[in-house]
Amino acid sequence: MKATAWWTAVLGLSATAAVSQQDGAPRRGAPSIPAPVLGGSAGPAAAPKPEARSELPPGVEVVRDIPYAKAAGRRLRLDLYLPVTQPKPWPVIVWIHGGAWRGGDKTPCDGLPVLEKGIAVASISYRLSGEAVFPAQIEDCKAAVRWLRANGRRRGLDVERIGAWGSSAGGHLAALLGTTGGVKAFDVGANLDQSSRVQAVCNYYGPADLSLMQAHSGPESRLRHDLPDSPESLLIGGRVADHPDKAAAASPVTYATPDDPPFLTVHGTADPLVPIGQARVLDEALRAAGVPSTLIVLDGAGHGGREFQTPVLRAEILRFFERHLRP
Repeated sequence: MKATAWWTAVLGLSATAAVSQQDGAPRRGAPSIPAPVLGGSAGPAAAPKPEARSELPPGVEVVRDIPYAKAAGRRLRLDLYLPVTQPKPWPVIVWIHGGAWRGGDKTPCDGLPVLEKGIAVASISYRLSGEAVFPAQIEDCKAAVRWLRANGRRRGLDVERIGAWGSSAGGHLAALLGTTGGVKAFDVGANLDQSSRVQAVCNYYGPADLSLMQAHSGPESRLRHDLPDSPESLLIGGRVADHPDKAAAASPVTYATPDDPPFLTVHGTADPLVPIGQARVLDEALRAAGVPSTLIVLDGAGHGGREFQTPVLRAEILRFFERHLRP
């Protein structure tokens, strides 16, 4: 493994970032990172329609509610944001929403800043824990990647350059996409002739080792992760401590191998829902496997908020995806 460099950078406002790195809209303005929007189950099938240009930033088109898979009797859908004034083919980011695996929706999409760099965005829905327990969620994310590879060329996408970005539960699933590229057990459904691997992962404050969530919790924590109704217990279908094998199967750290893509993880030290220790164990597991991993720690930041929206951090995210997805 190559040497690890450490440095500190101020990322705007009062947040200080301690960074470790292994060498190796449709609204105007920058999107915010709001609280999860509950609900969002798909309705009856309908032909996807381009959204009116007047509602989008200049040079962007979005096609909403494209069916990408069918699971448990309903269609799973994605919204595809295209930087149509920039040269094709466009790399694409799969944006995965948060909501404790039991809420949230593909809108609003907080992955839109990459559009300015000529990178498309596919914001996906997936089955929530009230509908189906793990591994349904990662199966759906992988189905979306395979759909993009099978259908993306005709929409102007570079299907060999797909990244993943998500926050909270979505960060967990983005990290799982990154570490389970070679785990065929999670590839089910259509387009199985296509790869579900991604080429870069940005993880905003997502869980990484479910078995350590309670152990990592500090005085700022607002959740008891060892209870049967904790988000991670509901995800795997039972109390985490009673099901260590299921907890391990749902943890990105379990699968870290040298062929994983580069990772960028961003996490706050005062996160009351997902402890900062989760980011550190993921970074350690990736670097131990020889995977390029960058960890940005925001001092005093919580679970999302303005510290994650500074211009300097946004620029860092864009540089990461440009470096690993642009030819």
